[in-house]
Amino acid sequence: MFVLALVKQTVRVPSEKFNRDIDQAISEELNLKFANKVVLDVGLCIALWDIIKRGESFILPGDGGNHTKVEFRYVVFRPFMEQILVGRIKNCDKESVQVSLGFFDEIFISSENLQKNSRFDETEHLWIWEYQTEDGKHDLFMDTGEEIRFKVVAEYFIDTTPSGPSNEAPDSSLDPIKDNKRMSYRINASINESGLGLLSWWAS
Repeated sequence: MFVLALVKQTVRVPSEKFNRDIDQAISEELNLKFANKVVLDVGLCIALWDIIKRGESFILPGDGGNHTKVEFRYVVFRPFMEQILVGRIKNCDKESVQVSLGFFDEIFISSENLQKNSRFDETEHLWIWEYQTEDGKHDLFMDTGEEIRFKVVAEYFIDTTPSGPSNEAPDSSLDPIKDNKRMSYRINASINESGLGLLSWWAS
């Protein structure tokens, strides 16, 4: 679920932090820049893990801060495909069930990825699985707040930056972080297999 992403970045440390240890100041700036941000094709950044390499610091003309090239590892949330996770139901509508992990809410189980014979109840605003047994059908309710086990089946990175005219040349930097881009990250999941779904369904 969590991976370490290797990143190379030039970090600016403002002059008011010159009296601090350089590694501590750089760490603070990296967390300010990346923590809880989505990076394209990387994932949701959680926290700095360590600084592997730090180059010489330099000051640009007209800029009071110093700039340092650093190579570091960042803890990133990005589950692999078909990984099984457990979260809680946050919301239900006709199209899907939304699941939250607490720190990440953009997980959706579409109606076709629910158990067979599932239906949406307009009155209760939740999904119901019609579970067939020898005694007949039993309604199993997917209530908000219930723990649910699901499988990751797809992921999407979406550029949410407002579109507008730009005369700037394309950025040819190898830096994977684009300051002028705002990304969102969405995970599609499935529970249409035995053992998946509400934990209470499979409790002994």
